[in-house]
Amino acid sequence: MKKQFHLTREGVAELKAELEDLLGQRGPIAERIKTAREFGDLSENAEYTSARQEQERTEGRIAEIEHILQNVDIITKPKGDSKVQLGSAVKLKSSGAVTKQFIVVGTVEADPLNGKVSDESPIGRALLGKKEGDAVEIHTAAETTSYKIVDIS
Repeated sequence: MKKQFHLTREGVAELKAELEDLLGQRGPIAERIKTAREFGDLSENAEYTSARQEQERTEGRIAEIEHILQNVDIITKPKGDSKVQLGSAVKLKSSGAVTKQFIVVGTVEADPLNGKVSDESPIGRALLGKKEGDAVEIHTAAETTSYKIVDIS
């Protein structure tokens, strides 16, 4: 069974832009390999080895992005549902009046430093299915913190 990758429309657009950029790098990398081959003995040619490694990384990432885009499930903003689900923006408030905001997304698009948490992360799992006003305990490796869900959009 193929794995479905959950992404927002913005996440799909970002991946497509990255794919276009990587496809554009193929020509210059091939040129670097061609130039490095002209230096002679390939077994001791650092430029050649470096260019081949860059080509392998680029081709690997291209294949990965193409696989994700072929198996994508677009996350749509939930409408009228009062429970946290994929695509929900959730505002939390702790007892110490600290406010945090997260958007629950799929694992591919997760970026915790920018407030996008995966549905499979400790924060995402704690939030899924909760309603506005519910108390949530978030267990991370560093700490356990209690929050109240202030808003879901």
